[in-house]
Amino acid sequence: MQTLTQNTSTVVQDCLDHTLFPWAKQAGFKPLEIDYAQGVHFYTTDGKKYLDFSSQLINMNIGHGNAEILKAVTEQMQRFSFVTPASAYELKAELGKKLAAIAPGNLNKVFYTVGGAEANENAIKIARLVTGRHKIITLYQSYHGATYGAIALSGDPRKFPVDKSLMPHVVHIENPHFYRCPWGTTNEETCKEKALEQLERVIKYEGEENIAAILLEGESGTSGCLKYPKGYWKGVSAIAKKYGILTISDEVMSGFGRTGKWFGVENHGACPDIMTMAKGITGGYLPLGAVMVNDEIAAFFNHHVLPLGLTNAAHPVCLAAALAAIKVYETGGLLENATKMGDYIEQHLFEIQKHHPSVGDVRITGLLGCLELVKNKNTREPMAPFNAKAGEMEAMNKLSARLNESGLFTILRWNYLFVAPPLIINREAADHGLTIIDEALELTDKYCK
Repeated sequence: MQTLTQNTSTVVQDCLDHTLFPWAKQAGFKPLEIDYAQGVHFYTTDGKKYLDFSSQLINMNIGHGNAEILKAVTEQMQRFSFVTPASAYELKAELGKKLAAIAPGNLNKVFYTVGGAEANENAIKIARLVTGRHKIITLYQSYHGATYGAIALSGDPRKFPVDKSLMPHVVHIENPHFYRCPWGTTNEETCKEKALEQLERVIKYEGEENIAAILLEGESGTSGCLKYPKGYWKGVSAIAKKYGILTISDEVMSGFGRTGKWFGVENHGACPDIMTMAKGITGGYLPLGAVMVNDEIAAFFNHHVLPLGLTNAAHPVCLAAALAAIKVYETGGLLENATKMGDYIEQHLFEIQKHHPSVGDVRITGLLGCLELVKNKNTREPMAPFNAKAGEMEAMNKLSARLNESGLFTILRWNYLFVAPPLIINREAADHGLTIIDEALELTDKYCK
């Protein structure tokens, strides 16, 4: 049993005694005790109000406390709460048709999962089954989930404690991120060309006949919102087609309006063969993931058994939340608002960058963005290095504490400060959050040299 202070509430203490909290040392962990949430804010039991500037884990796309989701979920539970995933019913038919309508290209069939990691796990199973090949190519700076297969696909260092037993046959390549271009190029176009050249070399080194799929995020998320150069996604698709390799777009974070499009890959004019999704599919209200496949892949399983299945796949209550969430996106104009407010926030972030020496780069697409903080704008020395140890996080820890004191909740990771509020954000709330960030960055400015 661990005790924080004499003021620790019974609820927090009971949680500490009986719950393992994710991605953290348990001793000394201090969780917020949440009371309720509404719109773009949530409140702790001590009465403190927080502006949710990262949509929790960048999943509460439609904000907190939406009555339409509650109504849809309640009505479904009154009808039936669970039936086998092998069942057919009106809600499943309606959601499947809606997903096919909003997905790009001929992605017309869906396999439901419980969340994003399971969606990516099943996507690579499908790719391997259809192609008869076994290798998957992904980017080093990427994240695709925490299960053994999904964390193996990720280049994220959270895999290191378990990487002795990760899924084999995953090949990683460099990110085409121009701000820190691995090839030291002087323009974005050349960085893209070098990245595509490396991809094609790796395909040949690994054996084109062995590679089932290339997996990319539609838009980069918690790895730092690393921008793809213009034309990169299309270039990857062309190379994949040349060698008979499938493309998979991970839209778990970048899907459902987050970037101003239904799916992040649409910003690049590309259409993958397989697309995974979760998080925003229900607006974050209930756990649900999905894998969408194109007509050619779907046809393969007309005469081959689909050897996939999960007890809670296509859970009716979660499907009800998803269908209701999509209607909220449509009727509320949330994709349009993500674009409008994303542009508004981006311009203000550029102004913040001008007068803060610690802001090295601004990266945002729609409402999926972050600031990259540096100690020197010329050398681009990061405020905290990639996979920073505790002793290297002093500046960022102070920044985190200041934001928390000021009532702003967002994700800080290494030298990244994320800006990804719910898609319902308005100018007043955005200005409030940006002002807090602007004032708090005076702390990191002191570490510049």
